[in-house]
Amino acid sequence: MLSIGSVVLGVSDVRRAAAFWMDALGYAPREEIEDDWVVLVPTVGTGVQLSLGLSETPVQEHPRIHLDLYVEDAAEQVAEVERLVSLGAQRVDWDRYPDDADFVVLADPDGNRFCVIDTSHG
Repeated sequence: MLSIGSVVLGVSDVRRAAAFWMDALGYAPREEIEDDWVVLVPTVGTGVQLSLGLSETPVQEHPRIHLDLYVEDAAEQVAEVERLVSLGAQRVDWDRYPDDADFVVLADPDGNRFCVIDTSHG
């Protein structure tokens, strides 16, 4: 049976991206961080691995694949968005927000889009 072993993001600076995602998610490197690759794993419990690989591919404005990070309610969403912005994420002026959006689109320091989703919404 197949299972997802890791989600992989292409980044232009592996060490910078690793620092952001470790702080954002509470992850740690599985092995030593290399200049071109690292696999990050949860420091507590289990969860999806996040692999960061050096890439020269430009960031997509409307990526086909992205991360959804879940929070329990609107207050936690606001707090997490602010925390992530303080770590180096940027707010994205997303042109596809519905009127009743349960998500906020951010970009990591490499420009990779991700969403913070209020799971209590609707």
